[in-house]
Amino acid sequence: MQLIKLWETDLPKAYNLYQTFEEDENGFLNEAYGLDFDQFKLFVEMVERNSNGEDLPHGYVPWTIYILEDNKHYVGIFKLRHHLNEYLAEGAGHIGFGVAKLYRNQGYASKGLRLMVDIAKTVIPEDEIYMACYKYNQASLKAQLSNGAYIHHEDEDHYYTRIKK
Repeated sequence: MQLIKLWETDLPKAYNLYQTFEEDENGFLNEAYGLDFDQFKLFVEMVERNSNGEDLPHGYVPWTIYILEDNKHYVGIFKLRHHLNEYLAEGAGHIGFGVAKLYRNQGYASKGLRLMVDIAKTVIPEDEIYMACYKYNQASLKAQLSNGAYIHHEDEDHYYTRIKK
């Protein structure tokens, strides 16, 4: 099992994975929702530039998208924001992830998050890795807690977790 940077993937396979996600699925935002394949290729090029800090929209931080591959199957999407701004510190945090419906409840979220946390520890400058999930998304919370997260605080709708580096 491995995480592959989006622009280093088999793009048709990555595109097909993206097509399995709704626009907003349990808080996981699919920025490529509704794109045709040619538009998706442009999206991938933009993500690579953004990862290098280039062409970032106002208020955005550098970010990298990774695809979780297992036995040549693309099973999930993991996003790493390289550092926090005020909005991310109060909200989504460093890491966001989604696992395709076909592969849910098979441990992929926990295993992929473990790999993502290892990468995050080498990239982010903060002392803790920030994450969040909707309270109804117990699978996401379970994956975070199984990787050493603790619930830092909560509001009416979300749990906000942290993992010490």
